[in-house]
Amino acid sequence: MATPTEFNQKSTEDAGLQEKMAEEEEIITLRLRIKHFTWAQFILPLSTGGISLLLASTPHRFPGLDTIGKIYFIVDMVIFLLAAIVISLRFVWHPGTFKESLVHPTEALFVPTVLISLANVIGSAQAYGGPYCGAWFTVAMAVLFWIYVAVAFCSAVVQYLSLFNGRPNRLTIQSMTPSWILPICGTLAVLIAPEQHPTHRMAVILAGVAFQGLGWMVAFLMYAAYIQRLMAFGLPAPNLRPGMMISVGPPAFTGLALIGLSQAIPPNQSFFTTRPYAVQDLQALALFAAIFLWVLAFWFFCITTISLIMGIRQMNFHLVWWGLVFPNVGFNIATIKIGEQLQSEGILWVASAMTILLVAMWIFVLCTQIRAVLRKEILMPGKDEDTQVGSDISLDFAN
Repeated sequence: MATPTEFNQKSTEDAGLQEKMAEEEEIITLRLRIKHFTWAQFILPLSTGGISLLLASTPHRFPGLDTIGKIYFIVDMVIFLLAAIVISLRFVWHPGTFKESLVHPTEALFVPTVLISLANVIGSAQAYGGPYCGAWFTVAMAVLFWIYVAVAFCSAVVQYLSLFNGRPNRLTIQSMTPSWILPICGTLAVLIAPEQHPTHRMAVILAGVAFQGLGWMVAFLMYAAYIQRLMAFGLPAPNLRPGMMISVGPPAFTGLALIGLSQAIPPNQSFFTTRPYAVQDLQALALFAAIFLWVLAFWFFCITTISLIMGIRQMNFHLVWWGLVFPNVGFNIATIKIGEQLQSEGILWVASAMTILLVAMWIFVLCTQIRAVLRKEILMPGKDEDTQVGSDISLDFAN
């Protein structure tokens, strides 16, 4: 029979063994959850950076607003770095997942969110750091811009080539989502160009026009498939309907890009010196084109909002909920640009109200994401964008 001392010693050893097993189980669980940390997680820093840029553009300002914007900028950088570290751990701990993520018909669609998130970081650095730094900062921003342009173009080519050659996991019209239009974006030039030296500014403007034009034309072509999908198969599953808001982004961002780039044109550039009224004509054309595109964005916004209201009782959290934030950042800034050009206080006050609502939406979606992580509703097998084709979640958009 064991003595009390031996019994206590054995109990201590058992408790230590159970604690060790619990720690090992926790590590395994952590590894398992990190395995499902997909590219779609970068939608969080994408949306946070968007709020940072929006606060820098909001027309009706108050003391401390710049500080709030800088806090969002810092938080955005921290979240982006953490996301980069975690997804790197996923690829190191689970060999083969990197290649799988790039060819997966759902997860691969979100790879461009990394580049767009990075563009927001660079843009916020220009917005909040540019006024306080010297000429070296302007040069550094130009270098980062051209590197971004090269990488983004290569990414867009590879991304769509992968989608076009997606056997055996080829995408179908029934599975079409607005995330198909994510890979191409050229609005970074709007933030970089005005601060560039006039001799280099025109190159940045032309690159911005070219890439935003490419992004808009590809998005316009994708809209046909998107509308066909909605007409043939109806609305997506309720928890994925916030992703429909991504359709608001392309016309809105294109509109703000046209206005912003036209306003940055250097009047003494050789092309315009022989055409003295060309700058004013282009700025007027950009404004009317932006209004034309704004109405399309508003149409998509209304359809998505009503769809959300119709299915709100059946909604569960999904990462595409961040679609309620980042596309509407472009919609909001486009509204601001139009209001500034028309010198309309009514439009600018509407834009300021939209800013408040977007910040509130960012807080709401962030809280729901944290809740979903704690309740193991995401970052779990079969519940994220890396799930096997044919499983329930991959078919949600067809329901």
